[in-house]
Amino acid sequence: MALLEKWNPSRELEKFRREFDDLLERFGTDRWFKEWEAAPMRPAIESYVDGDKYIVRIDLPGIDPKDVDIKVASGVLTVKGSREEKRETKKVDYLRRETRYGSFERTITLPEGMKAEDLKATYDNGVLELTAPMPKEAVPQEVKIQIEGAAPKKANGEKKAA
Repeated sequence: MALLEKWNPSRELEKFRREFDDLLERFGTDRWFKEWEAAPMRPAIESYVDGDKYIVRIDLPGIDPKDVDIKVASGVLTVKGSREEKRETKKVDYLRRETRYGSFERTITLPEGMKAEDLKATYDNGVLELTAPMPKEAVPQEVKIQIEGAAPKKANGEKKAA
């Protein structure tokens, strides 16, 4: 069951931009939009609940964890950093270039009631992982609501009374 999130217009705009970027990528933008080669870095993020833990994973291959800044303000987690291109003095003619360089910033809204001081960060094999205990008030609960005037469903095998 997915967690309910408060509507955030900037998150929806980011989602639209990401989907549009993916669409352009599928149609071979490398031959039509050469000037977009220097597009900003956008590390992939996934967030999920595993039992009583909230987990955020961010792919940061080739980035030194010392160059990553993690902050939480007003319930929004922000991860900033950069990957600098190591250039040699000679010019290289690339046949294909998909690796992104430069600075990045990704944000994600944390579940209601999560405390910033509960977040723990680890970095392993190019993946930054942040974990925290899931706040009790944010854990989805299923509540069955009875409709007034409707008779409860009969269990299989029960016969109607005449």
